[in-house]
This record gives sequence, structure tokens and C-alpha cells, in this order.
Amino acid sequence: MKGGRTFLQWCFACVLVLTSCVNDMDEIKQITFKSTDPEQKTEELYVLQTEGGFPQFKLYAPLAEAYSKPEQVTKFKEGIHVEFFDDHGDPESILTGLYGEINETKGTMRVLDSVQLHNPARKQTMYTEALYWDQKDSLIFTDKMVMIKSPTELIYGKGIRAKQDFSYYEFLEPQGRISIKK
Repeated sequence: MKGGRTFLQWCFACVLVLTSCVNDMDEIKQITFKSTDPEQKTEELYVLQTEGGFPQFKLYAPLAEAYSKPEQVTKFKEGIHVEFFDDHGDPESILTGLYGEINETKGTMRVLDSVQLHNPARKQTMYTEALYWDQKDSLIFTDKMVMIKSPTELIYGKGIRAKQDFSYYEFLEPQGRISIKK
């Protein structure tokens, strides 16, 4: 009888184990991590980077997604707004676009779709569809069509290289009306 009871206990344990584990495929799909998914996701991101107590830049994005493979990249699929400051903490330029990417591995930024770069001190605004920023050289550049609007000028052309503060720029193929002061 002792062997029969052990057998029944073993069968009962097997039935419990087999019937207690249920995998809901919808739950598994929600938990499963795909290699194309971001490792971090942040809503309403606000970053302020300072040096010596003065701001260097402020960044705002409604959504930020961080990836680390193959390179450390943060994507801003719902837009990006970046304010750059000079050494004294005064605003130099404001960069906005409907999409952005920061590649931390390379030290570059790419802003796409309805891109604007505004210099409040000079009252100039640059409009383009794609703009790239190199952190190492503090340069902004593109090979796309560009328009620069100020109170006295409207300049356009294809391609531009500019300082991050937008105090100096050079068109690759300039067009339009340029006023030259004597």
C-alpha cells in the first residue's frame, strides 16, 4: 500500500505542475524584448548641461528613445528643441526639428524635417530639411537646400557650413539677394 500511495502522490504532483503553468501569448509578447526596441524610453525629456555654473545647452523632447547597439544613439521621433548658450550663459542659438538623433559614440547630431536654427542676437533664422552638428568642431552643416531670413536679407542656396552659434556661415552654392554694406 505504501508504494501505491507514493505513486498517487507523484501523479497528483505531476497533475498540479502540468495544470498550474499557463503561458498567455499576449503577455509574453508584451514582455519579450526585440533587438530593434529601445533600451530606454523617456517622455517629456528635459536636459540642462552646465559648465562652471553656466548653461551650455538645454534640450527638450516629447519622446526620447536610447539605443546602445551598434552605437550609442538617442532618437527623438516626436521632435527636438535645443538651445545653445555662450560661455557667459547667454543664448546663442535655438535649433528645432520634427526628428532628431544624437550619436554619442561619434559626437554628432542629426535634425530632420522642418529644421530651424535661430540666432536671436542677429535676428536670423535658417530653414532647411536636414542639419548636422559636429560636437568636436562645433560646426553645423548640410548639403540640402537652405534659406536664411533676417530683417534685411533673404538668402538661399544649396548646402551650408556654419558655426554652432550661427555667427558665421558659408553657403556651398549661394543664390538670392545679398546686401553688401559699403
